[in-house]
Order: sequence, then structure tokens, then C-alpha cells
Amino acid sequence: MKKALSKLIVGSLLSLSLVMPTSAQQPPAASVIYLNQAWSQEDREWYYNFSQGSAILAYDIFLNLEAADSQALFRSGLDSARYGLILQAPNSNNPDGLPIGISKTNVATSIKGWPAGDYAGVNCAACHEGQLKYKGKVLRIEGGVSSTLNFQGFAQGLNDALLANLTDAAKFDRLAARLRASTPDAKDKLRKRVEGERERVNQYATRTSATPHPWGPGRVDAFTMIVDRVTSVLPDIPENWQMGIAPVKPPFLWNAPQGLWTQWAGEFQNPIQRNFGETMGVFLPADLSSKSPAEGLFQSNGAISELVRVEKQLDRLAPPSWPEDVLGGIDRDKAKVGKALFMEHCASCHNAWPYRWTEPNKYGKRFILVGLTPQTYVGTDKSQFESLKPLAFTGEFSKMFPPEFRGRPFLPPLELTGLITTEVRGLAIRKLKLTEAQELELNGYRELPSPRPPEHVYKAGPRDGVWATPPFLHNASVPNLYEMLIPAAERTKKFYLGGDFDPVKVGLDTTVTSGTFLMDTTLIGNSNAGHSFQDGPRGDGTIGPLLRDDQRWALVEYLKSIPEEPGRVTPFGGPPESAPR
Repeated sequence: MKKALSKLIVGSLLSLSLVMPTSAQQPPAASVIYLNQAWSQEDREWYYNFSQGSAILAYDIFLNLEAADSQALFRSGLDSARYGLILQAPNSNNPDGLPIGISKTNVATSIKGWPAGDYAGVNCAACHEGQLKYKGKVLRIEGGVSSTLNFQGFAQGLNDALLANLTDAAKFDRLAARLRASTPDAKDKLRKRVEGERERVNQYATRTSATPHPWGPGRVDAFTMIVDRVTSVLPDIPENWQMGIAPVKPPFLWNAPQGLWTQWAGEFQNPIQRNFGETMGVFLPADLSSKSPAEGLFQSNGAISELVRVEKQLDRLAPPSWPEDVLGGIDRDKAKVGKALFMEHCASCHNAWPYRWTEPNKYGKRFILVGLTPQTYVGTDKSQFESLKPLAFTGEFSKMFPPEFRGRPFLPPLELTGLITTEVRGLAIRKLKLTEAQELELNGYRELPSPRPPEHVYKAGPRDGVWATPPFLHNASVPNLYEMLIPAAERTKKFYLGGDFDPVKVGLDTTVTSGTFLMDTTLIGNSNAGHSFQDGPRGDGTIGPLLRDDQRWALVEYLKSIPEEPGRVTPFGGPPESAPR
């Protein structure tokens, strides 16, 4: 989940009313260029701020908290380079003018650590919504990749702001005034509330997102964050703590529901497992420390119905087509040459329209075949497969697991995470009392049980719309598409993230420093090795031959040209007529 809150003009900070954003303080809608991705404005506005159950901070405190280093409201600076959220004007789905990816969440019944009430949380759009900047213009990429959201910085900045509002008497008094806590008793109750909220945020900032070096904008080690939160922080088993050393960029979302496998490492087929697991990693209220289900264990604020709705909306999201009127024309003859080269060197893994599909399953659904390439072959950064400890303590959970796992004091971290998440998700689903048809939809028409994911592979899906998702490779270590086609040793080793778009090499403009974070590919988790086109035998990082420069440019031109039909949505479940398999 990714982006911005508003630059607000804060009037009297001692006002007794809440300071609300106004549409006049937002960037004009005309400054954003929307591409044809088959979504309506209503679709966009719902996606930007729907609640998936995440609850970071009590909503009234979030609206009125001051930044740590000024008297401005914390939320008024969320579009800054430090946080990188995307601004938007208030609308019917978002009356308070929250940035894209921040949602208002209600916790109806208290869950251990979360009193009942309204909260500010995050949703998919925080990380999976992109913007490209070019010559003063802004292209919005629905379901794309945020190249500016610094989720780690957001958690740390919020933690700093909460601490400052607690320790600076003047700041606390101004917060209390905004929230109409005027008596000593009311102020005392407010302080206790803020202290409780800060404890939760502090855990996230200092444990779940603690790393040896900053990830930077547009990158997050969601994999480790989920494992850490589920197996260590929420159940209070500090021995299971893991450090996030394998940051990745968020994958783009078009064609995700149609694909056989999702995630960079091909970890999921079932969409509710994927989406619920993601929510577990980003502040989903969940009780993982009570002694038994009767006492609240496995209760959560999981918004199952909303996760189903967002998946259905993603079913009809089209990949973005290159806007020639903004970024320049496409050389169709060169793209034709590039297409032939793509079919020869790339399509066996990446697939190309109209795609190769699986055979129909028992529900009559087919899915796009995606390449699952061993890391040892493609040679890209392997930190994701080495970041977790071999075993984790199961604690009291071992008493409640299925027979084959019951009583075992240790399990691999991913196994333990899966078992715990299954219990939390299962309880949330059972509360809905779904029909068989609704459960089928919930599981994305996948057959159950889901197959075990392959180990140590990277997924290579279709490349339609990939031009709009720089930087490249799973860990955002290659600035542009041109450098994906050269020997890995010749790639740029340091470049700035979050900067302007380069329509020539197609990616981040490495000739300027408009970005704010220097990406160093020599650091752990940041390697830009592998996926190399060079002389030598295939494997061990070499995936294709040394290309001539004209061949590289032809391939870049082809990648700019797909999808060839603007607004083309891949049919969920397979095309109505037979297609190549």
C-alpha cells in the first residue's frame, strides 16, 4: 500500500474546531492526466480510500496531531518528499480530504490493543497507485507502482510526531484544544489515549520496519513485515523478530487476478489469502496474544467484503497505454522489430497477448500462465530467500494448530505465519456466513486446497503496461528498461528514486537529481545483478544473448507500444474463445 495528504493552510492552531482540508488547497484536477484503464471516476475514488480494516491511529488524533518539528499538522505534510503520499481533493468517498491510500476505518468491537472507534488506516492504493512526472505534467497510473511513498519514513515520522505531542507541553495543549479536552480530567484521559496509540505505532516504527539502511521511496520489505508482525509483535514473542533486509517495489495490479500466481516470488494463487495477508502486515487490528479463542484470540478487524470488492474491481483494470501526446510518438516499425525480438528472447517467461492460459479448472476458469524462473537461473537479488531465520517459536499457538503441527515448539517462519493467518482469516470469513457461491468468488474461483508455492523462484508475468512502472526488477534496482537489456555489470550503480520520468530509456531520469533518495545497488537487498543479456551460456544470471544497440532500442519501443489497444481488459477466467496455451 501509497501517497499524499494535503498541504493545508493551518489557521489558528488553538481553534476549538477540527482543521479540515478544503478543495482549494488541493492540486487542481486538471493537473493530473488520467489514462484509459477502463475505470470510472467512481471506481478511482472508491479504490483510493476504501477501508480494508487497517487501523494505525485514532482518527481524531490523526486529523489533529502536530508534526514533530513544527506547529503544522502532521497530515498537512504527507505529500512531502519524506512521506510521498498523493494529494487529492475531498469527495463523497473521502470528505476529509485524506491522501490516496489513507482510509477511515471503524473498529466496531474492541480488539486487544484497539479500543472501539474510528481510525486512520492504509489500503492497497497507498503502495499500488503510481504517478509519473514529466515536464511539469503528471500521469496517474491506476493500480501501478508508487515510486514516492516512503512507508518506512511514514511510520517513523508518525512515531516522532506522537512522541513530540506527548513530551512538548505546548504541543499537547494545542492538541487538547483542538479535541476540546479543556479540563484536567479530559486532558489526562487524552494523554492516556495518545500514549496507547503511540505504543502501537512505536512498535511498528522501531521493530516491524527497523532495517540496517533505509529502503527509500517506492520500496518496502512487506514479506518480512508480515512475518514479523504475525509471529513476533502481535503475539509478543520477541525471539521471532526478523529484520527487513529485502525491500521490493510493489507489483503493478493489472492482470493480477487473471494470473496463475502472484507476488514477486510466485507465492499465492488464492486472492483472499494474498490480500488478507497484506492487510495483516499493515496495521490490521488482530488479537494474537489472548490465551484462547474464547478470550478473543484470532479476532480481527478484517474487512473481507471490501477485499472481495477490490479484487473484482481489479478484474477489470486495464494496463496503461503509452500516451503519445504527452511522452512522444511510438515508432511502429521499430516496435514491430522489437516484438519479434521479444517473442524470441522474452515471451517464453513473460507471455504476450493474447497470452497462454491454463486448462480450465473444475469451475471452468483459466488463468494466465506466468514464468516461474529459479533465482539461480535469473541471478537477481536473492535476499528475499535468505532474510528469514530457519525456525520460529510457536509459543501457545502450537496447542491450537491442526494435528500435523500441534505441539511442535518450532516451525519455519513462513509456515507459522500461514497457520496463524489462516486462523485469523478463517474466523473473519465464518462471521459472514457466506453461501457456497460467495465463497467461490471469495477464493477467486481457485480450487482448494491451494498448491504449495514453488521455492526460490521469481515470477515473470506479461509486460503490458510495464513502461509505467519504473524502476525495474523486483527490488527497483534498475532505473530504466534500456538497462534491463544490457550486461548487468554495465548498469547504473547509484541513481535517485522518486524523480522525473525519462521517455527515451523509459524509466527514471538518471541524468538529473530530481529524486530525493540515492539508491545504492551495492547495499544488501539492493543488488541489480541478474537478468543480463550478455555473451556466455544461459543461467547464473544470463538470460539472453548480447544484443546490438539497435535491438535494445527496438525492444524498448515494443515495450512502450503494449498494450496496443487502450483500455483493453484481460477477461477474467480466460477469453470466451480458444486462445494459445
